[in-house]
Amino acid sequence: MYHPKFHKTNKGFECKECGKVFSQLSDLSRRERIHSEERPYECKEYGKAFSQLADVSRHERISSGERPYECRECGKAFHKPANLCMRRRIHSGKRPYECQECGKAFQQPSTLLMHKRFHSGERPYECKECGKAFKWPSHLSRHKRIHTGERPYECKECGKAFKRPSHLSRHKRIHTGERHYECKACGKVFKRPANLSRHQRIHTGEKQYECKECGKAFKWTSHLYRHKRIHKGERPYECKECGKAFNELSHLTIHTRIHTGERPYECKECGKAFSQLSTLLIHKRIHSGEKPYECKECGKAFKESSTLLIHKRIHSGEKPYECKECGKAFSQLSYLSAHESIHSGDRPYKCKECGKAFGNLSNLYRHERTHSGERPYECKECGKAFSYLSNLSRHKRIHSGEKPYECNECGKAFSYLSNLSRHEKNHSGERPYECKECGKAFKLTSYLYSHKGIHTGERPYECKECGKAFNELSYLTIHTRIHTGERPYECKECGKAFSFCSSLLSLHKRIHSGEKPYKCKECTKAFRKPSHLSRHKRIHTGERPYICDGSRFLDPSSGEGPASFRAGAGLQRGTRRTRPVHVSGAGK
Repeated sequence: MYHPKFHKTNKGFECKECGKVFSQLSDLSRRERIHSEERPYECKEYGKAFSQLADVSRHERISSGERPYECRECGKAFHKPANLCMRRRIHSGKRPYECQECGKAFQQPSTLLMHKRFHSGERPYECKECGKAFKWPSHLSRHKRIHTGERPYECKECGKAFKRPSHLSRHKRIHTGERHYECKACGKVFKRPANLSRHQRIHTGEKQYECKECGKAFKWTSHLYRHKRIHKGERPYECKECGKAFNELSHLTIHTRIHTGERPYECKECGKAFSQLSTLLIHKRIHSGEKPYECKECGKAFKESSTLLIHKRIHSGEKPYECKECGKAFSQLSYLSAHESIHSGDRPYKCKECGKAFGNLSNLYRHERTHSGERPYECKECGKAFSYLSNLSRHKRIHSGEKPYECNECGKAFSYLSNLSRHEKNHSGERPYECKECGKAFKLTSYLYSHKGIHTGERPYECKECGKAFNELSYLTIHTRIHTGERPYECKECGKAFSFCSSLLSLHKRIHSGEKPYKCKECTKAFRKPSHLSRHKRIHTGERPYICDGSRFLDPSSGEGPASFRAGAGLQRGTRRTRPVHVSGAGK
């Protein structure tokens, strides 16, 4: 007995597959083809098949370039009448379709339907390859191309093929140079209204998409989806070279360039190439000087929104990234990743020049400049060039005298956050980095790495002038100034110059200022240097750690040896003053 694929109800025609009800039988038939994946209508030009005749007509217009529906307001032409209607609503500002859940209004009923699925969480379209579900059939079709590798949309200008028609349209504007939509806040021009809308959220700060797990809000739905994978632990995109998995396809694409060495994005100003478009755009701001992201607390401007976000944590004190091993918290994820490699010993990124391995990719890139000698960041004040942007930013503070980082304990201000962190450990006495070889503990990881060279004997940095080798690049830099005579650190009070270490200059400045930040808790006497305080403390403790060899020298005050001294300098002076005492035999 024949059983229909639908039931006629009071509301209309109901689909037996998904239970959705339609007012017309033709709409139900279209729906059934989605479930059956039947595609009876074929494009005669390219052979592509579609489930609806209207889709064939639309596809043929895309292929031929025909755009019969023209907007009277702006003259823009479209393939579909629906697109023209949508365009008219952009000019009129009309949004007739409102969401009853949140009150948000839309220009199209289809966009409202898509929006409703954010509230319901409905994902009716599932991929048979990997089981991933989508809210829209178009998203499923697009996703399938990840598995098939299909790129059906080809540019007639250069032959480049794309997975989506929107990507082809966007690409075509490279050839035409077309730009239409201008931001009223900053004047930036965009090729698409959607891009303008996305951009405007930078100015408004609007974050309408909220994660139900943790309450974090996002400007864009794509960012919310990406974030949700953190809670699920989902990493669907795996690298075939090394097996590393990612929660985004774009992250996998960027990662594969580590293996291939591909750097497709080149700067026209200096010829430098990058593996990511976003990195090129950020790099271009070095040449233009553009800093669009400003801190409302202190007015400091940044080239990247991510750098502004990190900077804000200086004011808030927020450290959201915590180490599960030792509980130490960090303001940046990169700092946590670098710290975690101390516990794991994992260093997957290796230098091809010298074989040195690193815990993160950015450290490898920084290290590679040691070999290439590349110094792309130049100071406009004095012309000095640096390998890293952070070093240039730090250097600029020598000229400006800026000291944005202040110690809460004693009020002392520093030019660099690292110097403040180092200084704070003087108050706390904290030494979290321990050598596994000998158990010695250090305040900083850099000190620990430097110390490790004592055990390994490794000295990778060699002076080209005299061949002397060092276990740290900074030591080599300081050493080369012996040959060059360079003294970059000058006192503005008296003109005295120093060849190394801005901290040495800071110590010298205390002669002029009279500053004595290191106080003795026993007698309140103050000192310019921590070493002077340590020496002074021995007056109270009676400690005399420097002992003269009694077989050769006697204590000049008592005539009995061996002599001991509180300071090393006292031992040296004593040995210069004292002469060997020859005792004559009793029989002479």
